[in-house]
Amino acid sequence: MGEQLCSSRKGRLILTVCAAAAAGAAALWLYFHNPYEHPLPCIFYSVTGLYCPGCGAGRACYSILHGRFLDAFCYNPLMTILLPMIGLYIAARVVDWVVTGGNHIDRKINTKMLIGVLIVVILYGFLRNIPVFPFTLLAPGGFAQLL
Repeated sequence: MGEQLCSSRKGRLILTVCAAAAAGAAALWLYFHNPYEHPLPCIFYSVTGLYCPGCGAGRACYSILHGRFLDAFCYNPLMTILLPMIGLYIAARVVDWVVTGGNHIDRKINTKMLIGVLIVVILYGFLRNIPVFPFTLLAPGGFAQLL
């Protein structure tokens, strides 16, 4: 059944609309779910006491949904910078899949660039845990110290 659905353009469009509705519902939930009152737990932080590269992303997304981009940057600067690029990739990939049923986007992305982004994310994860200024700015809410 799933293969038949994915083999037609109409089926792929239906799946895309369903996925977009699910993403919209998740964004709507986050819009009304205040992570300042009810934080989204980070398992890595709970276990290690260290910030992962994604720590602060829930509060950052909440801030973006409310139009507070500076607050979002304060909670997770790297995610706030990478989010438009990730969104563009997802949009291009989805349009390509709906129209052609294939994947013509990934071949056009330079592997060195992906490795570079991965290195930046890992390095960011390490640097944001150094308890010395200016690295404390990378911790969730760190840039708020300057504002």
